[in-house]
Amino acid sequence: NNDPANGAVYGKLYNWYAVTDPRGLAPADWHVPSYAEWITLADCLGGALVAGGKMKATTLWNPPNTGATNSSGFTALPGGFVYLDGPFEAIGDQSNWWATTEWSPNLAWTRGVEFNSAVLYSVTIGKKGGFYVRCVAD
Repeated sequence: NNDPANGAVYGKLYNWYAVTDPRGLAPADWHVPSYAEWITLADCLGGALVAGGKMKATTLWNPPNTGATNSSGFTALPGGFVYLDGPFEAIGDQSNWWATTEWSPNLAWTRGVEFNSAVLYSVTIGKKGGFYVRCVAD
């Protein structure tokens, strides 16, 4: 809700245009992952059906925080999102991260997890939406 206290806990939300800006959102020697790299991560964690639980922090999520172990060390926090130019939504319930991969001229891939599931799901969303970014070392 543009509350600095939320940003201090959950981090910042970005639209896809910031993620893919040629000036670079990621620090030197890092990059924002492609959709294929997100699939590789899920596979390394035992598949998409359990990867989300292995990525979720064990605190801050609304109950039941299904499958949350954070055994991967990813520490996914439930900061919610901004859908297109709309309101902030789903704090405590959901986290989504951008991939650099486009689906269409107006849509791009994200990966996400919810409070009531251990699944690391995929969804395409409008590029103006606000989601999180995780960087990968080059």
